[in-house]
Amino acid sequence: MANIKSAKKRIEVIDRQTVENKSYKTKIATYVKKYKNAVDNNAENTAELLSETFSLIDSAVSKGILQKSTANRKKARLSSYKK
Repeated sequence: MANIKSAKKRIEVIDRQTVENKSYKTKIATYVKKYKNAVDNNAENTAELLSETFSLIDSAVSKGILQKSTANRKKARLSSYKK
């Protein structure tokens, strides 16, 4: 456990950021599931869902939540997903 005040504050900030990052990753996973279900059920809004998912992934990269290579891999797997 930290004894210095600034170290204690950094621990609190890191904990808060961890929760935010985890919720954002969960949101991305939810959109991936929605897209895959739409593709499996031959829904008509698959292109819209794909673009929304891509924008979420790209914003996660810009926020530093995901690495660029991880995001590119996720997008490549999504775009090649077929029933």
